[in-house]
Amino acid sequence: MSSKVSVVVPNWNGAERLPPCLDSLARQTLKHHVIVVDNGSIDASRAVLYSRYPEVEVIPLPKNRGFAGGVNAGLRRAIELEYDFAALLNNDASPEPGWLGQLVSALDKNPTAGIVTSKMLDANQEYLDSTGEIYTIWGLPYPRGRREADTAKYDKDTAIFGASGGASLYRVAMLRKIGLFDEDYFAYYEDVDLSFRAQLSGWKVLYVPSARVSHHIGGTTDSLKGFGTYQTLKNLPWLAVKNLPLPLLPRVLPRLAVAYTAFFISAIAKGEIWPAAKGSAMMLSLLPKKIFQRWKIQAARQISIRYINLIIERDLPPNARSLRRLRDYWHRLLRKAS
Repeated sequence: MSSKVSVVVPNWNGAERLPPCLDSLARQTLKHHVIVVDNGSIDASRAVLYSRYPEVEVIPLPKNRGFAGGVNAGLRRAIELEYDFAALLNNDASPEPGWLGQLVSALDKNPTAGIVTSKMLDANQEYLDSTGEIYTIWGLPYPRGRREADTAKYDKDTAIFGASGGASLYRVAMLRKIGLFDEDYFAYYEDVDLSFRAQLSGWKVLYVPSARVSHHIGGTTDSLKGFGTYQTLKNLPWLAVKNLPLPLLPRVLPRLAVAYTAFFISAIAKGEIWPAAKGSAMMLSLLPKKIFQRWKIQAARQISIRYINLIIERDLPPNARSLRRLRDYWHRLLRKAS
């Protein structure tokens, strides 16, 4: 019996971005059901959906619930309809015709895998956007391969730490067990959080390069000044607080504190004082809730601390140039002292 598959597309004021996305889904070689969750758009999004795409199921939300809240509404619908798999696709992304079939095939062949992610490229397919998500010993996640050329380096199927929520497939049976996206994140790192919880529960995350997607990077949030700063400073510490086992916290938290301070100072230097202060305050206000969630997540852990230690990247993200200079300076001081 063939697997039942849905594709959830979150949308916020994306009337111009939706047609290329939905048209590319119509060209998929695998049968599927499309669910568009409209996050309280005030543009012509709903008119476009109802007039041009009557076959698409639309879930209209009264307000913007962010990426996490939007996709959760779609995932709940997929669970209600008893689908086997649910894919997520950004409204500014366009997959190649075999994209969905490649993702479903990967999960069909790997019953211990709960998530599979795509090779995401920029809109002109000149460089990579993401080949999965990495989590580092500095407590910093980053998209694997971002801004690199599309070479054979990333052309092998492999297990990875995490999946980008912009173009990935999720096993519904896994979601029933570990839960959906944490809506407190709103946007940024909620996909890494879910991947971390999947890993802790014993589910593998895969990368399949033959599932290719073109993505207009930052298409939805680029115009929102200070949004990235606010979301980063709000969400970043929660990944470690919720998901890292106790023996790993002393290795990660001091480094994360340095990185967090550097981000905060950088935001002030850019004139984003209010988003930085607001993000940090919100992070602290919800910290007790995250610590409570941590207790439940760690109690359900199915894998060893050694395995978690192995899948965490030892180096800083490639784009953390200021932190790299700070780290190298510190190492030079230590060498001189010795």
